[in-house]
Amino acid sequence: MYTGLDLPNELSLLTQGQYIKMTDFKRKKQTEGIKLIPRKEQDGPQVNHITLQEAATARAKDQSFFQRILNLFKKDKHYSEIIINSVLPEKRVAVLRDGILENLDVESKNTQHMVGAVFKGKIQNLEPGLKAAFVDVGQDKNAFLHYWDILPLVNGEGFNENDRDEGVEVIHRNTDIHKPKVALQDIPQMFPIGSEIMIQITKSQIGTKGPRTTTNISLAGRYLVLTPYSNQCGISRKIEDAKERERLKKILKKLALPMGMGVIFRTASSGNSIKQFTRDLQFLLEVWQNIQSKASTSQNPCLLYHEPSLIERTVRDFLTENVDRILIDNEQDHRLITDLVKKIAPNIQNKIVLFKEPIPIFDRFNIESQIEQVLSSRVPLPSGGEIIIQETEALTSIDVNTSSHRSIDNEAAHFIVQANIEAAREVARQVRLRNIGGLIIVDFIDMKHSKDRHFLHQFVQQEFAQDKAKVNILPISALGVMQISRQRHKESFLSRLHFRCPYCNGAGTLRSMHHLAMRIQREIFSRISGIKNETTRKAFKIYTHPNLLQYIQCECKSEFDELEKTFDLTLQFFSDENLHLESYKIEK
Repeated sequence: MYTGLDLPNELSLLTQGQYIKMTDFKRKKQTEGIKLIPRKEQDGPQVNHITLQEAATARAKDQSFFQRILNLFKKDKHYSEIIINSVLPEKRVAVLRDGILENLDVESKNTQHMVGAVFKGKIQNLEPGLKAAFVDVGQDKNAFLHYWDILPLVNGEGFNENDRDEGVEVIHRNTDIHKPKVALQDIPQMFPIGSEIMIQITKSQIGTKGPRTTTNISLAGRYLVLTPYSNQCGISRKIEDAKERERLKKILKKLALPMGMGVIFRTASSGNSIKQFTRDLQFLLEVWQNIQSKASTSQNPCLLYHEPSLIERTVRDFLTENVDRILIDNEQDHRLITDLVKKIAPNIQNKIVLFKEPIPIFDRFNIESQIEQVLSSRVPLPSGGEIIIQETEALTSIDVNTSSHRSIDNEAAHFIVQANIEAAREVARQVRLRNIGGLIIVDFIDMKHSKDRHFLHQFVQQEFAQDKAKVNILPISALGVMQISRQRHKESFLSRLHFRCPYCNGAGTLRSMHHLAMRIQREIFSRISGIKNETTRKAFKIYTHPNLLQYIQCECKSEFDELEKTFDLTLQFFSDENLHLESYKIEK
């Protein structure tokens, strides 16, 4: 006997934009009383981190003797690899640390990386209540520009919140430029509707929201970030060596920087010479000159500049001295990377390797299995526990469960701390991989001692320190949860791979068969109550989904028979496969 189909797990029958329509075969089996077995939820493969680390250690031993000697002097003793899958139109870049996936970026041939793109726009509308302008940039959606993001343009201060290096020490330069300070309320008069303005996208379009923009444009190079409208300079706080910071400040004074512009020394600038900085600055100034030239010749809103391709960005942002190897499976892109590295860092050309094995490169390094785990709501921890991740529109909740966690330390007092530390490391990794933004609530296992909670807070901050997005982490609250806010530049990884279920509309659950059957009875009773002084036998035609009809005939037959007898009714049921499972029609 078939008692109903668990539709949320039967989503493999769906194609995008369609409702479930059963095939003739399934309908035949259903009428024969054969139960349809729903697709089981896939929690992703169990990825053994120890096996991944052992394989990475073996690969590290294959390096040349000279390279292994250099590795002994590195601050970061981990074995780091960049794996690029570029055979198909969709390019994927994975960053591995001791064989474990730490960062993943995907770019399709037909999609364009919009964060960092510079547009010439025209102010379409001003919203005083929101203190924001909506700017036509020639795209499907108007861009959102807050008044606060216009002020850097007119006051010549501040850095773009999306500068690649998180945390910048501001260094003021002595300039002869003295602009009168402009207040927020002066913006509508300075930039009325129809005004032309140059803006840069800081957050790409997410769902129905248009891209967020700023006037404080920044152009990233290998070692420097040029800020054409800011007269301030800065050094990444990730460069912690005091002597190196002083050296960079002296170099800053020697750079031939145009008046009114600023630069930021990126983390990759550490240890490099003024010759390399001068070359990088010259390149960025040429890019800015091309942007201005295109803006002056274009009459309508248009794209003036967009960030390089995914592979070029990878070379610029990730290929540092700490990277031990970069593998790519496409010969053409291998030549592209080699040519780029010759220009910017010729001393690390030997780290670029063309992958020639017959097995797909992501399968060879167990990256596919790690990606599958990212798609799961449950992520196992190495010692047996797990974290459960649930993304909603307002926030993301992460629950830490000990499950079958095996304590490394035999002392019971340390067991909970060990489990939370292991979970914290995985939470930071998963947030980066999934590109989760907005508010994140983490429910760690309760700890009695305040010193343990303080230690966990510091550890989480340390794990998120390598995140390129802006992250704010609050201590564990009185309710035992940790609140994390993370800057959102683009939609999350899951949002790009999944679409909202058109059957349950994203709710994830449907009303039970019993509830729907009782609801039909209540509506019939309501209609009977509205009929007065009618002597003829009342008859109703009821149209339902085939699954609901079968449930009614098998499980609720006696209840509907009693309803007919009590109120002198005739009830006729009809199957309509085009109806939603929760929908029905009652006709007299």
